[in-house]
Amino acid sequence: MMLVTSMTLLALAASPVLAWLPGEHKEIYARDGTNLFNNTALGGDSTSKRWLQASGKVRGVNMGSLFVFEPWIAETEWANMGCGGQASEFDCVSHLGQAQANSAFQTHWDSWITQADIAQMQSYGLNAIRVPVGYWMMESLVYADSEHFPQGGITYLERLCGWASDAGFYIIIDLHGAPGAQQPGNSDTGQNAPSAGFYVDYQYARAEQFLSWLTNLIHTTYAFRNVGMIGIVNEPIQNADTVVTMRSSYYPGAYNAIRSAERALGVTQNNFLHVQPMNELWFAGDPNQFFDLANTVSLAYDDHRYLKWAGVPTSQYDYLSNTCNDNRNSDNNTPTIVGEFSLSVPDDVQWTPDWDPSTQQAFYRKWFAAQVTKYEQDTNGWVFWTWKSQLGDYRWSYQDAVAAGVIPGNVADVDQGACNGY
Repeated sequence: MMLVTSMTLLALAASPVLAWLPGEHKEIYARDGTNLFNNTALGGDSTSKRWLQASGKVRGVNMGSLFVFEPWIAETEWANMGCGGQASEFDCVSHLGQAQANSAFQTHWDSWITQADIAQMQSYGLNAIRVPVGYWMMESLVYADSEHFPQGGITYLERLCGWASDAGFYIIIDLHGAPGAQQPGNSDTGQNAPSAGFYVDYQYARAEQFLSWLTNLIHTTYAFRNVGMIGIVNEPIQNADTVVTMRSSYYPGAYNAIRSAERALGVTQNNFLHVQPMNELWFAGDPNQFFDLANTVSLAYDDHRYLKWAGVPTSQYDYLSNTCNDNRNSDNNTPTIVGEFSLSVPDDVQWTPDWDPSTQQAFYRKWFAAQVTKYEQDTNGWVFWTWKSQLGDYRWSYQDAVAAGVIPGNVADVDQGACNGY
């Protein structure tokens, strides 16, 4: 294992930031020399063929409610910020006023995810984070007379990515909040918009400006050195006809915005960021339909799999059987990362005896193992939603699931035979 010396760090700082898939294009090293994508990081046998050895697979957690606050995840934090009763970040800033909102959100950004959290993630055998952000982080894009979002987030994003890079993590930054909102009535867009206003040319152009700005920042700021992928829009409307212009106009435009920014900086092709749309299994159409694939490099795909909303029969057997036989790369969009999944089940059964998290730890332990084993078998890895919550329900919190003994303290120790018999 190569140790990162001070001279190595200086050389990296003086060169363009490298962006890639870990283990495929180059190795990632923490400041202490640890390689979280190498067997030695977890004490594994380098000759082992088990899927859950640290073999370059992404094993991550989402930074939910950090930069795009979803009130349902952390109602106490939301209320303490003065946002109680407000549906979204947009509504809270409108309610508090810009100055008070800036102070409240900066306090939140400073404390919701800390360097100690990153260290805890690393100790659990994780090697990646996915960071949802909104376009308003580029403050010059915001229409001051009609759009209301907290200011100052970029400082905290840089700090977070610096901590994660120092720990040897791979980083995905995902555009969760698109201009105009890509979903109606949904706080995970940053605004409780009555309709989805994203799917028009001028909003696509604003998103492309954001992606160009973010790309420039990633390649010129040392803290962002382990950012290797940008998700270009999170969870668009699940209707291929409704979002056809997103695929025909925005997807190629977003790709070109990122590549143009990189070429202007002299970034070589092997160091390009991966550009990540949702995969075809999201039901927003074929993401490749309008790409010139012969001249397109470093595409990746985002898959979200929540059985809670998938209509799977609600029995433990059916959940395990579905998971163990569900290839999340079946649309041949490669490389795919399962960027969101959880242990939650439908609202109408989630507290019944067969699904109660206080008594069904054995099932949830097996189901988690089945999911991550299958995702690593078929795709480039997974990112759990989310790292922490205030729900008192480990099915939505990786941190709480480890504390409950549902996820092992080293994720490589999950039951790799969880799908046997299914």
